[in-house]
Amino acid sequence: MKSAEISSRAFRFFEERGHVPIPSASLIADDPTLLLINAGMAPFKPYFLGDVPPPAPRVASVQKCVRTVDIEEVGKTTRHGSFFQMFGNFSFGDYFKKEAITYAWEFLTRSTADGGLGLPESKLWATVYTDDDEAEHIWRHDIGISPDRIQRLGMSENFWSMGVPGPCGPASEICFDRGPEFGQDGGPVANDERYLEIWNLVFMQNIRGEGPAKEGYPIVGDLPTKNIDTGLGLARIAALLQGVKTIFDIDTTGRILALAAELSHTKYGQNTKEDVALRVVADHILASVMLIGDGVTPSNEGRGYILRRILRRAVRTMRILGSQDTVVHELVSRTVDVMGPTYPELVRDFDRINRIAVAEESTFLQTLKSGTTIFDMAVADTRAKNSLILPGDKAFQLHDTYGFPIDLTLEMAQERGLSVDEEGFRSLMAEQRARAKADTAARKTGGQGDNSVYRDLLSRGATEFTGYEQLESEATVQGLVREGERVKSAAEGDIVEVILDRTPLYAESGGQESDAGTIVSDGLELEVVDVQKVARKLWVHRVRVRSGELSEGQQVLAKVDPEWRLGARQAHSGTHVVHAALRQVLGPDALQAGSYNKPGYLRLDFSWTSGLSPETRSEIEEVANLAVRQDLPVRALYTSLPKAREMGAIALFGETYDDEVRVVEIGGEWSRELCGGTHVGHSSQIGPLTVVSESSVGSGMRRVEAFVGMDAFRYLAKERALALAVSDMLQVPVDETPDRVAALIKQLRDAEKEVTRLRSAQLKGVVSQFLEAAEDVDGVTVVAQSLTLPATADELRSFVLDIRNRLADRPAAVSVTAVVNDKPIVVSAVTDKGRDRGLKAGELVRVAAKVLKGGGGGKPDVAQGGGSDVLAIPDALREIVRSIGQTVRG
Repeated sequence: MKSAEISSRAFRFFEERGHVPIPSASLIADDPTLLLINAGMAPFKPYFLGDVPPPAPRVASVQKCVRTVDIEEVGKTTRHGSFFQMFGNFSFGDYFKKEAITYAWEFLTRSTADGGLGLPESKLWATVYTDDDEAEHIWRHDIGISPDRIQRLGMSENFWSMGVPGPCGPASEICFDRGPEFGQDGGPVANDERYLEIWNLVFMQNIRGEGPAKEGYPIVGDLPTKNIDTGLGLARIAALLQGVKTIFDIDTTGRILALAAELSHTKYGQNTKEDVALRVVADHILASVMLIGDGVTPSNEGRGYILRRILRRAVRTMRILGSQDTVVHELVSRTVDVMGPTYPELVRDFDRINRIAVAEESTFLQTLKSGTTIFDMAVADTRAKNSLILPGDKAFQLHDTYGFPIDLTLEMAQERGLSVDEEGFRSLMAEQRARAKADTAARKTGGQGDNSVYRDLLSRGATEFTGYEQLESEATVQGLVREGERVKSAAEGDIVEVILDRTPLYAESGGQESDAGTIVSDGLELEVVDVQKVARKLWVHRVRVRSGELSEGQQVLAKVDPEWRLGARQAHSGTHVVHAALRQVLGPDALQAGSYNKPGYLRLDFSWTSGLSPETRSEIEEVANLAVRQDLPVRALYTSLPKAREMGAIALFGETYDDEVRVVEIGGEWSRELCGGTHVGHSSQIGPLTVVSESSVGSGMRRVEAFVGMDAFRYLAKERALALAVSDMLQVPVDETPDRVAALIKQLRDAEKEVTRLRSAQLKGVVSQFLEAAEDVDGVTVVAQSLTLPATADELRSFVLDIRNRLADRPAAVSVTAVVNDKPIVVSAVTDKGRDRGLKAGELVRVAAKVLKGGGGGKPDVAQGGGSDVLAIPDALREIVRSIGQTVRG
């Protein structure tokens, strides 16, 4: 039975039992506690928590999931994959344990002719949570399973959560006995390879707190209702029904694996190590395509890092298998062929998906070439120190400078018989993040985080947003929150969160910054510093009490700053115009992947693999400004999501939409996007628009930034003033300044070359002086001097190598210091015969750098370092001579 048939049978079975089919949510989680959807129930979390009413009491879905905690097990076991599809039937306060167990048993065991899967009852086992007597009773007395095929397991196996605070509950798993060839007898408790878990029935009734992922976390309360969350792994059940041994051999993944074997000229099923590698490739390419399809792009942070990690792992694995050609294009094509019938958006977006994946492969192959050289040097240095642990700073350098994911470094080190100082690496990563600007998201209240403090307020209904038509609205204070706790009042100077029954203030979303404004009443003035949404329906105003006292139930007037809103409308409409201009100039593949706009400024990220030429950038800017000049009408309308897609409205990746959506048009079909933001009435109200930068923000992703309205005018005025100033200084007309500047630059470079030539000649002239000053240290010729002539670091290095080359016929070590940019530097070089005496240039540099209060190192033949204490140069040179003496004397 094909995978698609299993899915359609499951939907039919549960629709007949009152379940409403729900399409898969995006892999990009609308939840600040998750990077990616990792379980079938994750999109339904707010329904379980009671934050949002469910679309129906009973639903069913096949959800795309990505889980990388088991990535090291991918390919090694028959059942672990980073991408999987999970069928689930869900009940929100409707039915509970008896019905959930009965439905699952019927679907699995009913004959295929009657719409089931036809699994033999004798092969099925059940597990229940340690103290779940009710579930065991149902299995024994209602289903009729023999007691010896029911086993009790603990929290890590049979108490389920998403690994983060939120819904949880005891579980009952259905396992299939695959027979003695897969392991020992004894049930799931004895062997989970033989007794394969195929369906997890979670009795979702509790709320968990912070703690370990699988066990030992606290249960902090009960959910508002008793719910059901089940997960039937489609790949696992497909493997059983198709008679194959692993999830990698089924009708979907197996076709990708077969192509990987063909491209790498290997044969699947003949070599365990190669089989594991082929499974890794098939799984990781499938996961990569699904992630890119949902709008994830490779980067060094968050979900983009997960994509980069698995895609690069697939590329390197193909190299290990022997493929020296580029392979991603063909593997992506096969994956889209395989998954396209189930997810037609992959076919529509093939060009974009392929372009991003191929660009990442190209980037990584260059990274692999340069980074492997650095890695080899780090390994050699580690072994030279008789160590089996690659230092954390080397792993960090590979990650930070060469784009090596830490997982790749760990794998490569393991292949060389080394481990990695992961703690040191993670410490350096933490320091880097600490130096970066604090993420403002930490103060946000949107998404599906811990919203328990707002639950009562959510139950009263959604905030009425009046801001599309009004800048001022009378409102009632529904609630106050301070530092995560409900409070009754707030006084002057306090910073609190205010929830109103209605508001004109826009809450940050869709890339648009929240409105600035005030909330006032008699004797009361609140400055609104931020507005966020909770559960996508409650507006939370973060305010500073300027004067007066605020209390629940108070009548107030909420006001938007009109100048702020004007600038925000210009910027958001300008974002749509730039997006439409990009698509008109570059084509439909130039699709927006993210944006940010605030009054007068916009930033738009879009999928594209190469930089824009000045001519293309100018064309985009011209198309955008022509749209502004044409005074195109701007219209907002409401319709269903399917109807909006039929109209050609562009939906942004990773966004979650309601059944009814808002479509914003500029010039009709010229620009038509799903958008909840605030906009101008006609395009001319955007004002002038100037693109100020275009840059890369990751593999296959570009960013344009622009000013609009008065900010654009001020920017252009500043540019004009700068051009006039340069024109006056050069005493040429403005349009001749580029040629004049180019001529001056050429003159400057010619002069720099002449200075370099003269300085090089001067340095060569003092080589003999340094040779004459050489001393003998136990048979080693040592030059340890300070250069007082001006020189760059490169020139100093050449100077030292010149001296060493003249001493190549003997054991010799040359160390010369100089002051460059007010800092001391040292370069050391050792001849071959000097290295035979045990001398290493890197060690000499480290000795000197310690005295100079700095650092450095390098190869045994030549190395460089530096420090901060210029006055310590004589001591550093003496320490080098002393160190040489100690080394050669043994």
